[in-house]
Amino acid sequence: MTDLKADQRNEELVLDYDLDAPPEKVWRALSIPALRDSWLPNGDLADAAPISSKPGEEVRYRMRDDEPPFLESIVTFQVMPNAVGGTRLRIIHGLAVARAMMLMPRAANSNARSLMRAA
Repeated sequence: MTDLKADQRNEELVLDYDLDAPPEKVWRALSIPALRDSWLPNGDLADAAPISSKPGEEVRYRMRDDEPPFLESIVTFQVMPNAVGGTRLRIIHGLAVARAMMLMPRAANSNARSLMRAA
């Protein structure tokens, strides 16, 4: 397994890996719960069922941190054949934006003007 690229775009972490296994085998490890549990336990998933799936190509799961503030994220696994007969596995990990924005603290001193209404 080789780490080819670690890239952060639009608050997403994108990782590409080249694996020796054929795409069909990698897809089974991602999509069959009994196989998936050996490397991605259900405790790390907010829901064991995928959010969406394109059979043989892509599967998306919602994950939740096990420590406060318990942020949720969407992790997409993309499977595609590579040039040497193995598999290119792309993992895209992005924070669930709506939840992240709610948890961001507001500045104590925002330097904004306060407007008061006249009675």
